[in-house]
Amino acid sequence: MSVELPLWRAITGYRILTLGYALCLFALSYGKYAHPLGAAAYMGAITLWTALTWRRTTSPERCGRRFLVADLGFAVGGILLTSVVDTHARIMDGAATLPSIWTAGAVLGFAIRGGWRWAAVASTVVAVANLVEREELARDTVHNVVLVWVASVAIGYVVEVARASERTPARALQIDAATRERERLARDIHDSVLQVLAMVQRRGAAIGGEAAELGRMAGEQEVALRTLVSGRPVPARRAVPPAGAAPAADPGGAPPTAPPAAPGAGGPCDVQALLAPYAGAGMTLSGPGTAVELPAAAAAELAAAVGAALDNVRVHAGAGARAWILVEDAPDAVIVTVRDDGPGIPEGRLADAEREGRLGVALSIRGRLRDLGGSAEWISVPGQGTEVELTVPKGAAPGGGRRGKA
Repeated sequence: MSVELPLWRAITGYRILTLGYALCLFALSYGKYAHPLGAAAYMGAITLWTALTWRRTTSPERCGRRFLVADLGFAVGGILLTSVVDTHARIMDGAATLPSIWTAGAVLGFAIRGGWRWAAVASTVVAVANLVEREELARDTVHNVVLVWVASVAIGYVVEVARASERTPARALQIDAATRERERLARDIHDSVLQVLAMVQRRGAAIGGEAAELGRMAGEQEVALRTLVSGRPVPARRAVPPAGAAPAADPGGAPPTAPPAAPGAGGPCDVQALLAPYAGAGMTLSGPGTAVELPAAAAAELAAAVGAALDNVRVHAGAGARAWILVEDAPDAVIVTVRDDGPGIPEGRLADAEREGRLGVALSIRGRLRDLGGSAEWISVPGQGTEVELTVPKGAAPGGGRRGKA
């Protein structure tokens, strides 16, 4: 609900209550007016106006500028009419005007609709009308004028601050939605287009001739695209090439070769079944003797992250390196550890690769785990291999998990 809606409802109640108050004052002083029938005609008109327009002040959509001007006109007209229908002696004694405090409702409408500037203009118009009706700067008149002016301006300012506060979280939600969409597109680009460009560049250089020029152009486009993607490194779903397909080199995180998509989009899926295609020459898969289940979408994302980690092993540890995949079924999470006996990762290499636009780790591993509310931790000692521990909480779903760590 908008922060303004309670204020509009309060004005509606204020207008009705203050109209009753003004009618009571008029009834008590009916015989004292110089022209009581003229005063009664105005009070009937303002009563009819309030009855016909009470719904106008229940929401900002109905309470437009024209209505506010007309409402203020009724109030100012009543103030000026008082000097005609009432006696001079009563006016000099400080008798209430015909609309009395009902006038403040019109001024407050300007304050809520347009902020403190509109409130200042409306309250100034009312102040001038009161001074004209009184024909002198009497203390009580000045006091009432200043009170209405200060109150309306203060309320208008508070409304502006409330609107700004209301827009801030709304804008944050829009930015978050846009960021998530950019993350998804960035991951798709990284996992598909960049792989093709990198492969064309390598094959073109190997073939030579006109193909070498094509490879050079593909390399330039790859650099340009990486620069664009690295503007905001984050997670998203990606393409799934066949198991065992040769990955394109990507320093700091090679493009993934993910397993087939998880069967049964909605039900649980055995993580070990998805990781089974990775087992083979140089790759060892170990896990419990029972199924290790996660929601299908989360299992597919975890398997894709494992695929990205294995791609790093192939590209950076060398063709002769061995890798081990260990699946653990903890009470509240599924933990998959990928370890290799390669040369290890030099300190600071992952951060450097991310700054260079090499987002294999940032997008394909960290991004996926963050989306699932899990974590990805690297342990690497130069000359002794690398170990990557991927943790996914049970019940996680892409885009809806808790904020993970990396």
